[in-house]
Amino acid sequence: MHDIAVYGATGFVGRLVAEYLAAHAPPGVTVALAGRSRAKLERLGLDAPLLVADAEDDAALRELAGSARVIVSTVGPYYPRGLKLVDACVAAGAHYADLTGEVLFVRESLERHAAAEAAGVRIVHSCGFDSIPSDLGVLLLHDAVGDLGDTELVVTRLKGGLSGGTLASMKGQIDAIGADPAKRRIAGDPYALSPHAERRGERDSLRIARDPVHGWTGPFVMATYNTRVVRRSAALLGYGPAFRYREVSRYGNPVTAAAFTGGLVALAGGLAFGPTRKLLDRLLPDPGQGPSEQARREGHFTVEVHGGGRTATIGAQGDPGYAATAVMLGESALALALDELPPRAGVLTPASGIGLPLAPRLRAAGMTVAVA
Repeated sequence: MHDIAVYGATGFVGRLVAEYLAAHAPPGVTVALAGRSRAKLERLGLDAPLLVADAEDDAALRELAGSARVIVSTVGPYYPRGLKLVDACVAAGAHYADLTGEVLFVRESLERHAAAEAAGVRIVHSCGFDSIPSDLGVLLLHDAVGDLGDTELVVTRLKGGLSGGTLASMKGQIDAIGADPAKRRIAGDPYALSPHAERRGERDSLRIARDPVHGWTGPFVMATYNTRVVRRSAALLGYGPAFRYREVSRYGNPVTAAAFTGGLVALAGGLAFGPTRKLLDRLLPDPGQGPSEQARREGHFTVEVHGGGRTATIGAQGDPGYAATAVMLGESALALALDELPPRAGVLTPASGIGLPLAPRLRAAGMTVAVA
């Protein structure tokens, strides 16, 4: 029985996670590498057990899930194929972590909550830049001050690239939502991942505005997913009856804010329209491609979460979606395998499934995690 198995280890992010765990797993902790092709796994050149499993092979996924205490999945797009691995982990009693930012995938995964809870299994989605800075930042504030009211995440620094895998996930969500009105409603629901929570009229922030404290702010590209994760944590952990949450990015001036926001709208529109998608497919990275090593080193992020009169700051040097995500997902897997965590099981968030023990792990890995 291995401690951790990284599924999708030959993909762009999967390789980074595998390399991180190979370098940082404590002595005696076994990390296996899994994927569709043994030859590609061997070419990684890492001294680790190799496991072969195809995402469409139920028997192979069951065998994979039964081989390790924690399964880490970097195989996207997650919706809908990734649900088979979630089911296999629940059946085998293996904890699970991924880096999804796909609301439809997590919404359907929630249907496994009772089964995972009964099996004592933690299914922890979104253990990368989606959505650990948001989720852990709010949890740290709640731990420091108790019940929270209006709480806001502000992205103060952000530099990073885009991989083909991320684009494939975006296109998969666009296609699924466009073809199904019910899925469109789910994708637009601020409480999509906490459907039984008390609704407080929250909406995603789409305005460009001059904030008296933060200056010019505008939409944050990941807010439409991260806010839903945080609201699920609030429903599971109880952040208080007046808790409300939103996320924005800080910009130097309104022109930059408008240009960035317009670019995001144009990209989403271009991917949703057949002729422009074909053009973008020729220009944008393919699955397995992503930012260069130098670009990953030069990336960075800092977010501030304000609430209860305090500020939680989380940041890292390294491309947020790749270098920093490899650290966050790798440390999440180690925490699930090794740490004494709060007694909770089911389909969870980073805050509810791992919680405060993740903070010292990330600090030790060189990230900024602080409350002031």
